[in-house]
Amino acid sequence: MAESHAARHGDDKAGADRTAIGGTRAAGRRDRMDIKEKLTILAAAARYDVSCASSGSTRKGTADGIGNAASSGICHSWTSDGRCVSLLKILMTNVCIYDCKYCCSRSSNDVRRAAFEPEEIADLTISFYKRNYIEGLFLSSAVIASPNRTMELMAHALALLREKHKFNGYIHAKVIPNTDPALMAKVGFLADRVSCNIELPSNESLTALAPQKSKDAILGSMRWIHDGIRQGLDVYRPKGRQSLFVPAGQSTQMVVGATKDTDYQIVRLAESLYGKYRLRRVYYSAYIPASPKVSLAVRPPLVREHRLYQADWLLRFYRFSASEILSEKHPFLFEEIDPKTGWALRNIGRFPIEVNKAGYYDLLRVPGIGQVTAGRIMEARKHSTLAVEDLKRIGVVLKRARHFILCDGKYHGLGEPDPMRIYRLLAGDVRGGNPFAPTAQLELPAVSALVSLPMDELRSLVTGEL
Repeated sequence: MAESHAARHGDDKAGADRTAIGGTRAAGRRDRMDIKEKLTILAAAARYDVSCASSGSTRKGTADGIGNAASSGICHSWTSDGRCVSLLKILMTNVCIYDCKYCCSRSSNDVRRAAFEPEEIADLTISFYKRNYIEGLFLSSAVIASPNRTMELMAHALALLREKHKFNGYIHAKVIPNTDPALMAKVGFLADRVSCNIELPSNESLTALAPQKSKDAILGSMRWIHDGIRQGLDVYRPKGRQSLFVPAGQSTQMVVGATKDTDYQIVRLAESLYGKYRLRRVYYSAYIPASPKVSLAVRPPLVREHRLYQADWLLRFYRFSASEILSEKHPFLFEEIDPKTGWALRNIGRFPIEVNKAGYYDLLRVPGIGQVTAGRIMEARKHSTLAVEDLKRIGVVLKRARHFILCDGKYHGLGEPDPMRIYRLLAGDVRGGNPFAPTAQLELPAVSALVSLPMDELRSLVTGEL
């Protein structure tokens, strides 16, 4: 059903398909591009895609197959910049009909182009798996000829892995917006996780930098996948197959810093996506110019990306809302301190709290106390009253937590809980002990010029006082 439907939609693109793929093949013949060259080009082009967590699937191994996507069978390794490399992470092709200004594969960029055949992707994955190089596949693609044609090629590669090679390892596949539902369903029954990238934080940014893409189309694909996960999509299920539709859920990614969107806009969008579409993860990718010829509005440091991940963690596991973390008045996260500490300083009136009496979720709001340590505190205080020495053994980060807690009625911070003193102390720790050291980070209100503000302005900024 999927093949025939896709074929009908692809008929009007057949000429373009042959031109695009034929051109790539011709270029390959001229350059004598072998599989290693393709891998070099298409693995490098895939490095900007960060939404590749390989957990959450329960696909088991079978007697006549190879691989196992159960959580215990997936190993993670990380590069120096924190990106997961446990999967074979490649593009199907970097030949693209779109011209997104932030993307290295955009049509106007002067780069070498390549395209894998579906059989080459299947063979590479099996070969690398048997050599114990990888535990699964992360497959994305530029848009060659049309969204449907691209997804048809990706689905073919995944079908070869699952049906011909009996591969049961983890597979994460990208979904191209504006793709026919039958093709999305086919990929969804073959992959463990799929992702449809939101690309940019606002519709205005998408219009400015990627005018060929539509936020409505992206959200429409996310909604369709969400509904399919919830309903099971039996109407699209291949005959005789018991696999689930996208068993590990869906994720998305957005580029941050290519436009002037604020952290508040980004965190609110993430909160909305988690709520409406039950996404497993929202990934944030600090904008890195793909070409020296392209100069976009802002180049954020990677620390901004890191702080957004911390804020995202607060949304997902600590019961924070976006409006608690940031606001229109304070639209950017601090670079020098983490988002939870920033929230605590703006809400200093809620502290200090007594660790021997506070509830679990109140403890989670204390900087320096995480989920594990909060659980340990709840358990330990059943047997005795906790002293500050006990908290250190439990794993509480006292460097931060001592400013926000009482331990058996005693406060272990410096004098009275003063947000300015605490901020300067913790920001100084981040900068190697000098809170007045100049910062080379992105210039944002309430960040780079923070320590040079007069004391009364700085107090208002940190605490939210008027």
